[in-house]
Amino acid sequence: MLESRIIIKKAERKLLLCSAGEEPLTFPIALGKDPVGHKEREGDNKTPEGTYYICIRNENSKFYRSLGISYPNKADADAALLMGSITKEDHANIHRAHEDGRHPPFDTPLGGSIFIHGGGTDGDWTAGCVAAADAVMDVLFLHCPIGTPVTILP
Repeated sequence: MLESRIIIKKAERKLLLCSAGEEPLTFPIALGKDPVGHKEREGDNKTPEGTYYICIRNENSKFYRSLGISYPNKADADAALLMGSITKEDHANIHRAHEDGRHPPFDTPLGGSIFIHGGGTDGDWTAGCVAAADAVMDVLFLHCPIGTPVTILP
């Protein structure tokens, strides 16, 4: 299997699946209910922006299949610590998870449990996740193991 990466273009509502030496596959997506801007806290309905990786694969999610995104990342944690939004312990736990290639804690004030999942693309309807058609999730599951890089652009 060729190494893949995912690029999400929020403004264009597109997900690009890129594999070395091949033309990217482009799929329509839906985002969080308040999609403009970067996710900064639990419940803001924003989809994060930045560099992440696939940290969880769920064959039987509530929304067909899902791929967990490693939000919050180290930069998210650093910014939140400076703003006083998270504790030093939360900050350290997020950093440690990323250094170990694990999923970060999803229960900090930054929020978490951000996934690429099925369920369709009819308007921005998620709580901050990236939604795609169920058939797209089948393709992503074939090409995106744990560790697949994910870049989310404004």
